Amino acid sequence: MSAQVRQRAALSNELARQLVDAALKAAAELGQPSTVAVVDESGHLNALARMDGAALLTLEIAQDKAYTAAGFGLPTDQWHEFIKDDQPLAMGAPTGIRRLIVFGGGLPIVVDGQVVGGIGVSGGHWSDDIKIAKAALATLED
Repeated sequence: MSAQVRQRAALSNELARQLVDAALKAAAELGQPSTVAVVDESGHLNALARMDGAALLTLEIAQDKAYTAAGFGLPTDQWHEFIKDDQPLAMGAPTGIRRLIVFGGGLPIVVDGQVVGGIGVSGGHWSDDIKIAKAALATLED
């Protein structure tokens, strides 16, 4: 029976909240009101915070960035390069795959070589969202 059951590593809510807090600190230092979402390895929301002044749409975008990153174990900004020269993918993936984000701000959360979740940041240009998400993940190395 054990051959039919897989075990997966999952991040705790405590770690998810620590990552959100670290991202909020980085966003505040950049002066960028943002929403930060952390999902578990299955894409389920674990922690979420929206800073005062962050646009309403950032709530959905941050969650979808985290979901995309966890679902594929790939930073969201890498999707553009992956699909840009493949016309069927470029036309169909962004509109045909629900919740897929193809610009930066979503990163997989990897612990001991396993994807345990994803973090998504939305509030500014996607390049700034990446900086904030990376700052949060850097706390895992401490």
